[in-house]
Amino acid sequence: MSLPLRRPSREPDGTASDRTTDRSAHATAGRRPGARHGRAPRRVAALGLAIAATVAAAAPQPAEPQGIGDRLFPSLGNPGYHVISYDISLDYSGHNDRPIDAVTVINAEATATLDQLNLDFADGTVRSVQIDGRPAAHQQAGEDIVLTPAAHITPGQKLRIVVHHTTDPRGKGNGGWIRTRDGLAMANQADAAHRVFPCNDHPSDKAYFTFHVTAPQGLTVVANGLPVGEGTRGPRRTWTYRTAHPMATELAQVSIGRSSVVTHRGPHGLPLRDVVPAGTRGALARWLAKTPDQVAWMERKVGPYPFETYGVLLADASTGFELETQTLSLFEKRLFTTPQLPDWYVESVMVHELSHQWFGDSVSPRRWSDVWLNEAHATWYEALYAQEKGDPRASLEARMQRAYQASDGWRAEGGPPALPKLPDQGRKIGIFRPIVYDGSALVLYALQHKMGKAGFDRLEREWVAKHRDGSAGTADFISLASDIYGHNLSGFFWEWLYGAKTPPMPGHPEWKPQAAKQSAADGKTPQSAPRVAVTPGAPHLHKA
Repeated sequence: MSLPLRRPSREPDGTASDRTTDRSAHATAGRRPGARHGRAPRRVAALGLAIAATVAAAAPQPAEPQGIGDRLFPSLGNPGYHVISYDISLDYSGHNDRPIDAVTVINAEATATLDQLNLDFADGTVRSVQIDGRPAAHQQAGEDIVLTPAAHITPGQKLRIVVHHTTDPRGKGNGGWIRTRDGLAMANQADAAHRVFPCNDHPSDKAYFTFHVTAPQGLTVVANGLPVGEGTRGPRRTWTYRTAHPMATELAQVSIGRSSVVTHRGPHGLPLRDVVPAGTRGALARWLAKTPDQVAWMERKVGPYPFETYGVLLADASTGFELETQTLSLFEKRLFTTPQLPDWYVESVMVHELSHQWFGDSVSPRRWSDVWLNEAHATWYEALYAQEKGDPRASLEARMQRAYQASDGWRAEGGPPALPKLPDQGRKIGIFRPIVYDGSALVLYALQHKMGKAGFDRLEREWVAKHRDGSAGTADFISLASDIYGHNLSGFFWEWLYGAKTPPMPGHPEWKPQAAKQSAADGKTPQSAPRVAVTPGAPHLHKA
């Protein structure tokens, strides 16, 4: 079908325009020959250009991946809309060797004029898409699916996007689904949620989540938030969970397996539920009993727990890390069963993930370069807890001195805390280098010396209260710290967060950084362990 061309009422020189329909040709019949003969070629050329422009405008735009320009992950996120909520349905067969049928419903609001809309999605097959009840065309472009709606989208328009797709638990080693001994769990940090479900996969666009998971009887399903209903259909059962607070996609969690769920109460009646492999409940009970006191300890430091529930998910899998998935932190079971790890060390790692519920989950990074705010605080409270509750060897000052000595080497290896180097190709969690952990906690140690303990403690409480359920960045932290301190701290933070060398430590002029050690084999700084050792001989299990 073709559309008629609209003609301007006047030419640029003010003369009447020629019509571009067949009737215009008849209208010129009988005119004096040659009266406007010289203008005809120009009119024909102009008409040809107008037709070409209209055809080009009507032609489908090429499907191309987009992103919001994150320095570390430029292809993540998509411009033009904000997600309000996700409703994700999974139909799990009980087998990890085949794709899972899924439906993802996204409620969003357009923030720009859109003729196409991108979602982050990979490792699955899209079967159909509807936008506001009407079929929408879809094409894969890199790790995006590009949707072409049936009608033009305008700013402020509410959108309901329904994607029927599969999600593949076999994975490709890039994160997303984790295959456990008896089922599945998720690990979506830093950019792997879109390997499980279509989404706007960036922590700056937080949304509410609902999960409906249908699985064979005998399997237990637990997800972020609280249960809101269960249904049984023959030999299968549907579990539904919903979050009460917005969540970044990288923090989504669904556990499916032969699990036991241990329920108890935390401070102020907070519902706690822990998920452990069936048959291990008794052996792990002493660890699960630690959580209420740990939550109370964190509340004394920074204020009320920010979510509707909490718990630990102990996965029977080898991941090499622990992860702060919102309201249900993921841990390897072996952290709690490795004999050479002292109790105080294991507990401090539990507190690391718990503290992320405030720093990283409730207050999410605006850009991935702001991840130091997550890990600096989690490492800080991990170390502080170890000092207060643990072995006499677990001294915060001694740990920070060791970090100071290594900091120049970490900066050379991974960049300054707030300007981390790009991850290696194919290794997205490579941004989680030592500079992001103890190297960034060192910044907080220097800041406490600069502001004084009272000012620093006030900063911590006001930070999580002011930005609760939102996203915030380094500039926001500097601004709040400066307001509380009463003087502009930009110069202080610039040296500590962006400098190639570690500045002098306030209060410890005797501390000296060590020169970065070079590998004789390739002349490069050797890759360090993810976490500074806190006890001699303790294995480095964790990227948290």
